[in-house]
Amino acid sequence: MTTVLDNIIARKRIEVAKAKSVTPLDTLRARVAERGRPRNFFAAVVNQRPRRNTRVIAEIKKRSPSAGTIRRDFDHIDIAKQYHEAGAAAISCLTDEQDFGGHLGYIHQIRDAVPLPVLRKDFIVDQYQVWESRAAGADAVLLIADVLEESELVDMAILARELNMTTLIEAHDVERLLKIRHYVGFPHAGYSLLGINNRDLKTMKTDISHTFRMLEFIEDRKVVVCESGISSAADLARLRQRGVNIVLVGEHLLRQPNPGDALRQLLGQGTDPDI
Repeated sequence: MTTVLDNIIARKRIEVAKAKSVTPLDTLRARVAERGRPRNFFAAVVNQRPRRNTRVIAEIKKRSPSAGTIRRDFDHIDIAKQYHEAGAAAISCLTDEQDFGGHLGYIHQIRDAVPLPVLRKDFIVDQYQVWESRAAGADAVLLIADVLEESELVDMAILARELNMTTLIEAHDVERLLKIRHYVGFPHAGYSLLGINNRDLKTMKTDISHTFRMLEFIEDRKVVVCESGISSAADLARLRQRGVNIVLVGEHLLRQPNPGDALRQLLGQGTDPDI
């Protein structure tokens, strides 16, 4: 049965082919050469984290296939500023236009507005998009294990490292996790994170307990990023108790009247509650 992800990937391959015809790879290489060094996304969420604090990668997106329109009064610059003021460690920016209401140009605009490193969150299916991401100002890229062959994932991780970008390598299930976990930290430690996405790709439902089950197969939890289904300080506390101190949160924050206040509330738990 064809899933939402299958449809997106089929469309994305067509989009990449069109992008290549409009902007050749050599043009992207020239743009990258003119850019300075990326901000250190990895350090922002791992190295600079106080022991008992959670680092939030706060996400910017207008809509999604599973949730529909998330925020009608969408202003990516204002949201980024709110996140920064509220204590976000980094920004995740959706750049897919058709299903998520994003745009590649948002990345540079966000970086101009706040000093935080920015992850390009999209469906990367070709090395061209890694170059495209850096040319657009991205400091990190998402690599989805369900989308890529192992050889493709390795090649893209190497390219991202050459461009001094962080990779967030994402798995949705144990089978994929077992295949890709040894690539986290490759080709050089300090440039890759392991994302556990709590969304079931068939039902599109989220369950934070999925992360707890996946952790049984992970030794180095300091680079784990819990994604999707997080909505409270209690969720962060449960994750910290299991050694997970990095989360990616978007929909919960964006549905609130003030995303910055929502982030403050999420981070406002001073001590772990009894749970």
